[in-house]
Amino acid sequence: MKAALEQAKKAASMDEVPVGAVVVYQDKIIARAYNKREHDQSFHSHAEFLAMMKASKKIGSWRLEDCDVYVTMEPCPMCAGAMIQARIRNLYYGAKDPKAGVAGSVMNLLSYSFNHQIHVESGIMAQESQILIKQFFKELRKK
Repeated sequence: MKAALEQAKKAASMDEVPVGAVVVYQDKIIARAYNKREHDQSFHSHAEFLAMMKASKKIGSWRLEDCDVYVTMEPCPMCAGAMIQARIRNLYYGAKDPKAGVAGSVMNLLSYSFNHQIHVESGIMAQESQILIKQFFKELRKK
């Protein structure tokens, strides 16, 4: 999660919502990413989505069955759906997202009986993630 937090800090430095993600395969980080929606002007440029795309290229398959995603904030519906489709093994996330999170906050999309189930653990370094997000939006409001 520390590596995901470093990615989130990069996002903040680029005036992006500070969310970072890493994908781990065989106990090694194989992909890192941070939010780039504003930079890319693309709705799908979320940290976890970008990290999974990189991981997919790295291992040469869309199936990420033996991969774990660490992300600083609870995934949105798009990213959670992509994780299901990619067959992510484990999801570890930090801060809850009471407005768009679907791994327990707004709903728990990952608890439905899809073709693939993902093990989820939340609250990992949540305070550090929340501080980054709150600071970012505080500064944004000042601007």
